[in-house]
Amino acid sequence: MKALVLAAGLGTRLRPLTDKKPQALIEVNGTPLLESVLRRLIHFGVSEVIINLHHFPGQIRSFVKAKDNFGIRIEFSHEEVLLDTGGGLKKAAHFFDDGKPFILHNVDVISDIDLALMVSRHIEDEALATLATNQRKSTRYFIFDASDLLCGWKSLIKNQEILKRAPSGATVDRAFCGIHVIAPELFDKLTETGSFSIVESYLRLAGEGERIVAFKADEYDYRDFGKIEQLGVEKVRRE
Repeated sequence: MKALVLAAGLGTRLRPLTDKKPQALIEVNGTPLLESVLRRLIHFGVSEVIINLHHFPGQIRSFVKAKDNFGIRIEFSHEEVLLDTGGGLKKAAHFFDDGKPFILHNVDVISDIDLALMVSRHIEDEALATLATNQRKSTRYFIFDASDLLCGWKSLIKNQEILKRAPSGATVDRAFCGIHVIAPELFDKLTETGSFSIVESYLRLAGEGERIVAFKADEYDYRDFGKIEQLGVEKVRRE
């Protein structure tokens, strides 16, 4: 199985820690975030990974080399200009040439979500993309219907709600966990160019009738280490 780890971000919410190193190498419980994510992916059978880079890319390359690529194939996708989640994914499309579903994983997320089960559900649901979600307090939510299909998005900060698909039954707001399983057919449907959020694409595609599905991860431990106040206080469960 293959995966893309999103590690290009500036980590602005982690400053000043990210003034001299990339977010991917910030340590939680003594382990760099990137290492925790890679070992988690490897545990679930991922053997080929591409990592997107922008902020202090040389440090990440050197770290991975010093770890002997963690015993798997690792490539890098360097972004001269930040491309956001959608643009970064599109730039790395060449890596996913085996016709199989792959994982897209934020580098600042550590969880014990069962990725094998998530992939299995993705295949069973014949989804274009499957998004790990849970019901927690957030400022942004995906809106799903009774069939767990993506219908829209809302922002509490912007007081904005977007509905792109007529829901089947009642809707529910679910927070995104930063982990996707994606069918490679998605690449042919990404008409957006340059720097763009994959959320934009998901919403457009949902409105066009594509199956963007929720994977309910409420029973799993999940931590987002994108903010400096979360470091040193959150405890991460590891195997």
